[in-house]
Amino acid sequence: MKTSKQYRRFVSLDVFRGIAITGMILVNHPGSWQHVYPPLLHAEWHGCTPTDLVFPSFLFIVGVSLSFSLRKYRDSVFPTRILNRTLILFGLGLLLNVSSLIFAWMFQGVDPDFSQLRLMGVLQRISIAYFLASLLILRLSPKNRAIAIAVLLIGYWVAMALGGDFSPENNLAAKIDRWLLSPDRLYLGGPYDPEGLFSTIPTVATVLIGNLTGEWLQQQPITRGTSIKMVLAGLSCLVVGILWDVVFPTNKALWTSSYVIFSAGWALLIFAGCFEAIELRGWRKWSFPFEVMGLNAIFVFVASGIITRILYKTGIGSSEEVISTYTWLYQVRFVG
Repeated sequence: MKTSKQYRRFVSLDVFRGIAITGMILVNHPGSWQHVYPPLLHAEWHGCTPTDLVFPSFLFIVGVSLSFSLRKYRDSVFPTRILNRTLILFGLGLLLNVSSLIFAWMFQGVDPDFSQLRLMGVLQRISIAYFLASLLILRLSPKNRAIAIAVLLIGYWVAMALGGDFSPENNLAAKIDRWLLSPDRLYLGGPYDPEGLFSTIPTVATVLIGNLTGEWLQQQPITRGTSIKMVLAGLSCLVVGILWDVVFPTNKALWTSSYVIFSAGWALLIFAGCFEAIELRGWRKWSFPFEVMGLNAIFVFVASGIITRILYKTGIGSSEEVISTYTWLYQVRFVG
């Protein structure tokens, strides 16, 4: 029996979230960085690989999910639940960063140097984008949210074009992050941070695009026509992103405006595929593992990060030939 539009729940959304979080874990832990399939590597700078589509897909899903979770708050004051979730996500991200130093101290005897603790990261970016997008969703109509997306993306483009070039060292986002956070607290000591503060601004647009998609989807029937409309919207975004790339290169590390639109296009296409397969055709056997991952996405991501850090910092072998437990598992259990 179909539920009302207000309480309709799409399994395809959980499955897509599970696919995205699985992709995030896979590209972060490929086994050996010396032997990685090219599609599992980020573009060196400008450009886009399948790996570069994983994180924006997750943020797109965050936006779709907010179209459901924030409905009951539209006419109320800003809920503390959003602030609490923001702080928890940011705190979990910092915990992952701190754990690397703590485990190095526990298992390798390396004194932790908190002056070089990285402040940003994947979960920190999600938390900030979630918080800012929630503010806009609660305060703006769908039409004004669309305008906000345009303002964020065009404004970011103008600022980046006027503030420097698009190189790793001299782009405006890197300059601002080095000034606000200090180079020692950036990813691998800089010169830029792929999850930096300033480049988080356009990620809000990614979440808002997902949110508008979710709100639109709740008003649509579960029919082939809905899938086709999402496909057409996705293809349109791809065209716009490719054209914008000419003047503002597609770049995941800078989260450029062309990258936002291009990655949103792929997110719409993948979501349309999940929607068609699961909601319309009922093909659900293949999707169950991804559904479980999607329903526990943050827990799975944090747990994988903690476990991997422990494996990297612990060792196996004699005192003369010690290799990390991570490398040993890869070489013995997967390669050998």
